[in-house]
Amino acid sequence: MPSQPRTGRHAIRVLAAALVALILLVVGSWFYLRSSLPQTSGTVVVSGLSAPVTVTRDAHGIPTIVAETDADAAFALGYVHAQDRLFQMDLMRHYGAGRLAEWFGAKAVPVDRFTRTLGLYRAAAAQAGHLAPAVRSILDAYAAGVNAWIATHRGALPPEYEVLRVGIEPWKPADTLVWGKVMDLQLTANFRGELLRARMLQRLTPAELDVLYPPYPDDAPVTGAHAALDGRLLDRLAAALPPGSAAPTRASNNWVVAGQHTVSGKPLLANDTHLGLSSPGVWYLARIEVGGRVLAGVTAPGTPFMVVGHNTRIAWGFTTTGSDVEDLFVEQTDPHDPARYLAPGRTLPFVTRQETIRVRGGAPVVLTVRATRHGPVISDLANWNAGDGRVLALATTWLVDDDRTPNALWNLSRAGSWAEFRAALRDFVAPQQNIVYADVDGNIGFIAPARVPIRAKGNGWLPAPGASGAYDWTGFVPFDDLPQEFDPPSGRLATANNRIVAQGDFYLGSDWDLPYRIERILTLLDTVPKQSPTTAAAMQADVLSPMARALLPLMLRGLPHLARDETAIARLATWDDRMDRMRSEPLIFAAWLRETTRALFAAKLGPLFPDYWAVRPNVVRDILVNHPTWCGVAGCPALLGHALDRALDDLRRRYGDDMAAWQWGDAHRAIFAHPVWSRLPLLHASLTPAIAAPGASDTLDAGAFAFADEAQPFADRLGPVMRVIVDMAHPAAARFMIVPGQSGNPLSPHWADLLTPWRNVRYVAFSDDISGGRLVLMSR
Repeated sequence: MPSQPRTGRHAIRVLAAALVALILLVVGSWFYLRSSLPQTSGTVVVSGLSAPVTVTRDAHGIPTIVAETDADAAFALGYVHAQDRLFQMDLMRHYGAGRLAEWFGAKAVPVDRFTRTLGLYRAAAAQAGHLAPAVRSILDAYAAGVNAWIATHRGALPPEYEVLRVGIEPWKPADTLVWGKVMDLQLTANFRGELLRARMLQRLTPAELDVLYPPYPDDAPVTGAHAALDGRLLDRLAAALPPGSAAPTRASNNWVVAGQHTVSGKPLLANDTHLGLSSPGVWYLARIEVGGRVLAGVTAPGTPFMVVGHNTRIAWGFTTTGSDVEDLFVEQTDPHDPARYLAPGRTLPFVTRQETIRVRGGAPVVLTVRATRHGPVISDLANWNAGDGRVLALATTWLVDDDRTPNALWNLSRAGSWAEFRAALRDFVAPQQNIVYADVDGNIGFIAPARVPIRAKGNGWLPAPGASGAYDWTGFVPFDDLPQEFDPPSGRLATANNRIVAQGDFYLGSDWDLPYRIERILTLLDTVPKQSPTTAAAMQADVLSPMARALLPLMLRGLPHLARDETAIARLATWDDRMDRMRSEPLIFAAWLRETTRALFAAKLGPLFPDYWAVRPNVVRDILVNHPTWCGVAGCPALLGHALDRALDDLRRRYGDDMAAWQWGDAHRAIFAHPVWSRLPLLHASLTPAIAAPGASDTLDAGAFAFADEAQPFADRLGPVMRVIVDMAHPAAARFMIVPGQSGNPLSPHWADLLTPWRNVRYVAFSDDISGGRLVLMSR
């Protein structure tokens, strides 16, 4: 019997020892992972600098780089980008190179097949040889800075590397250039729209397609090429593509006003670029001082360019134009030789190459990529070998070797006048941007530079025949004929992804965003005759929904008044149309519009409906006003009444029966998903920054959502990931904001410290604050 107490005490000692060991392991791991955080003070000796460089950081971790040469500044920017965003940069280059499967295994192979077929990294590597020597030297210096951090860092790599158990490779200039190709793909991929419309025409008439896409282009090829395509093959191709939208939501804003309309008497420029929400964010703030010259603004981790911002003389801001710079061509294989295809007056060989995708935990995948004179054969992604020998090739402006957009980005940030700014943008190829300009001399301007194709026939609305040459590109819109304006009599310029010119001699595209935001910008500029940074900030915070103001009266008109809906109808009838996160009416309106869209289109589109299901107020309004037969025999009021019933039932299921307690922010949470942490069940909640947010896709403070997401149909997925306001009377006092923070490391205090200020439309400014540390980079 005496042995039992001793046995029990022994078990307790073993358990205690195990617990201590576990605690030590956790604490040791914590301290090891914290060694991945950047050194922000002291001195680091590196190779590759011509002179010492000082990097100071403010309370938010935002760096100011002081260097003697542009090359040394680019080196230091590469170093601090690597300190704060290395995994983000590395993930981007793996995506662009079609190498995600090396990290994530077989599930990433479809994405790699897509980017390898397009040849993003090949295009980036070829692009380097066409750049100016000065720009190539900057790319080399930036890469050297990234590699200097990799070589000198003595602690852990960022935590993602530890979880994935992967290493890091040296950075190369092509890794920087592929960032541009990834942005091209993201901002100009309207080929998905062509594919969806071609699939729709397997089920719909051209007149019905006209209703779904108002206004329909007059000369679109609605007969011919698409009619010969097998709908089953089109569906297979759509399924083989990586996830993406056929109707990307754009929501960027910029405007500039001349001195006669400002309190300071100098031009004022405002810009907020809206992209998908993510952690870390797309942008990184930095200030660079070289020999008395100052650059401040928004950089992209992985690149040495100041994308949006100001120097001592000028400021500039971007929104995406939305022009059509991609076409799908239906190529016909030579019936006598499958290695060739038909071209005008002759046959040509497919240009082929072999790509080998290394797969973690699996056998390599060998891919044969074919290309025609128009571009890569993307139908091969679906193993499209059946049928009558037709294949689909993708023509783009941005896969060409002589894309000199990096020259433009580098030189525009060093321009000191409109003439120099405009000259720099002659090299801009893609993605086409609406760029506004202001300078300290009082001038304002706007230009939309890019290579925009001139088509022999048609306008790229649907896949076009490739064999005859009838729909070929015959050249590009001359630079001097692109939309541009300098010092207009109105004293103001603004863009919001809207149509920027009337139809003229050259066709730019049809996929303009609706005019809600541009009209709101102009209205607010009219309301306040003298603009200031404070009034510009109020505009960037505006959440009035022109969509609701235009559409809601039509939806309420003639609606059957059912007792269970009376409270909701009364709330909507007295609502001020503001997408306030604390109000219930925005949630009721959004849910009702969602169910109305489902009622109108789900049955007619069948399996294609999820690809079309989005916020389409112009289509709903057009049906209610001009095409009521789409509502069915019972009529539009009945359809709207049933849709409201379903919407309220859904909201009660999600948020409870007390309508007074519903809030838009409960459903419309801005979610900043991380590519690794947000996929891990135990870490998802704590390492996915999220916050209740106002707005919608049509408000200036935008917050777009995806109706087709059944789990979270109102979650904020796209919004102003950057804001900037520059008064040219005091450029150094410019206001900035990015989200969720400067750091990509969840252990950093700057991982998400800007989340709440961003939601509340607050700003940061560059100053003499060095509370975040002072680091000196010394050459060996």
